[in-house]
Amino acid sequence: MQQESSGDEFSMDKNAIAKGLVSMKTAKKNRLATAAVLGAVLMAGSAVAPAMADDASRGGQDIQGQQGSDNKGQGGEGETSKHVLLLSVDGLHQKDLDLYVKNHPTSALASLVNHGTSYTHAQTPVPSDSFPGMVGQVTGGNPGTTGVYYDDTFNRALLPAGTTDCKNTAPGAEVAFTEGADKDPNALDAGQGLTGLPGSILNMTGQPGALLDPAALPVDPATCKPVYPHQYLKVNTVFEVAKSAGLTTAWSDKHPAYEILGGPSGKGLDDLFAPEINSVAPAPFNGDWTKDNAATQQYDGYKVQAVLNEIDGKDHSGTKTAAVPGIFGMNFQSVSTAQKLPTSDGLTGGYLQGGTVPGPLLSKALDFVNASVGKLESELAASGHAKDTTVILSAKHGQSPMDPSTLTRVPDSAIIDGLNAAWKSAHPGSADLVAFSTNDDIMQLWLADHSQAAAQFAKDYLAAHPAAGNDINGAAKTVATSGLSKVYAGSEVANYFGTQTSDARYPDILGIAQAGVVYTGGKGKIAEHGGASAEDRDVPLVVSGANDEHARTVTTEVETSQIAPTILKTLGLDPNKLQAVRIEGTKALPEH
Repeated sequence: MQQESSGDEFSMDKNAIAKGLVSMKTAKKNRLATAAVLGAVLMAGSAVAPAMADDASRGGQDIQGQQGSDNKGQGGEGETSKHVLLLSVDGLHQKDLDLYVKNHPTSALASLVNHGTSYTHAQTPVPSDSFPGMVGQVTGGNPGTTGVYYDDTFNRALLPAGTTDCKNTAPGAEVAFTEGADKDPNALDAGQGLTGLPGSILNMTGQPGALLDPAALPVDPATCKPVYPHQYLKVNTVFEVAKSAGLTTAWSDKHPAYEILGGPSGKGLDDLFAPEINSVAPAPFNGDWTKDNAATQQYDGYKVQAVLNEIDGKDHSGTKTAAVPGIFGMNFQSVSTAQKLPTSDGLTGGYLQGGTVPGPLLSKALDFVNASVGKLESELAASGHAKDTTVILSAKHGQSPMDPSTLTRVPDSAIIDGLNAAWKSAHPGSADLVAFSTNDDIMQLWLADHSQAAAQFAKDYLAAHPAAGNDINGAAKTVATSGLSKVYAGSEVANYFGTQTSDARYPDILGIAQAGVVYTGGKGKIAEHGGASAEDRDVPLVVSGANDEHARTVTTEVETSQIAPTILKTLGLDPNKLQAVRIEGTKALPEH
């Protein structure tokens, strides 16, 4: 999904960049090099939604899978299941799964591995973050194709949230599909107004797009109307293809903004259960549901129950009869927060020294996920669906660093302030150069001056300045070159993502963090995701088929975007009905 840029990018430690960053698979290079051309061909016959008028690279007509390619190389044959249950254990690494199965050979996770195919060299898209990671799993596309670079980004063609005078407002807007888009980000039901929360949360609507605040969404200059997440997505999803084939669909995730997974039609998901994870958790917890791992497990438990209800032929609430979905599932957050939190519930978070063995908090979180998977497997068996359901286990993203001794927390605000000051000094009378930034263990900057010269200025500044931070114990620590091992600027970024320089969405600066660097102003986390390192990208991928009796291992390098065509192929549907599959040439996962 990413390519080498031209120009004078600097690289201090190529080993820290991790596999997959510098050396790319030839097939992926070739298909990204042609993505813009193919996208333009597909565009010729498509009606572009007004909200997407800023993007020339929108691909295909197949919004609901209606006009698929005549190429039947992947699709429509070899039906094995009536249902696919997709589970994303966010933060989980392949190493974690290997160790857990080794130490717990009779566990539910071991059962999936022992009755399925394990792809032991699977990688997520870059940035390895929740939104691009999940979108990739259900579209078959990477950010340059899907248009989704993060859940909180900037778009040079849209207007700021709340704009009413669209003719006289300059373009350029934050696109925040986070809790900030909720009508009430502090409420678990995102502002629906349920009584008896959190116990009543399963009564939350299955169409949470209605709980997004239009005033918090960016505005389309052509229509002067808010742009909802599903309208922002450039390509269709497996849920839309399944719906067009007459199947029922469901999903459970952490924000109402995950209505993006319903696809550009907005109709791909029959039932989306999306309680707000960043809402205020009840006593005895303090803060949101991610600040205490016990709270995160309680939160994940609501989603597990929703899926159990769906297995039993109900909607997520368990109160209405519904067909068992053709495609359904959920994501777990418990492992991710146990990796991030320094301590919680009297237990130390993250990994032990060396970064291989989970510490006590993470071990407890892994046990919770295993027990939850066991409940789902048991319910499939009890309901008679064990033989007609394929379970796919993966993760939206990994997490880094695993070894606590390599952690360097770097406040990104000081870096941005320094860059802005240097720009103003060199360009008297200018405003701040950085218009918006998203920095976790990656650096993405959108600049007020969208020129190659400005991007090069920022790149040169970042390369020339050290940054102050602190280590796992809070001791002062300084890193060279702003904590970055490599920086792409302007057209280099577009080339990296395989998009056109006219794309209004990609960042002007993409900085690959040095191993262990996390951009944070405090000391409240010991790991983060969003980056491009092996620890961020190397996640498990297990396809446990309905009729699989023996474990198989595939060591070929694959990508989690290949989950999307695999889902459709498993259901006997045509993967080529996915626009991103046609644009990128994404293949279903190999069987051997």
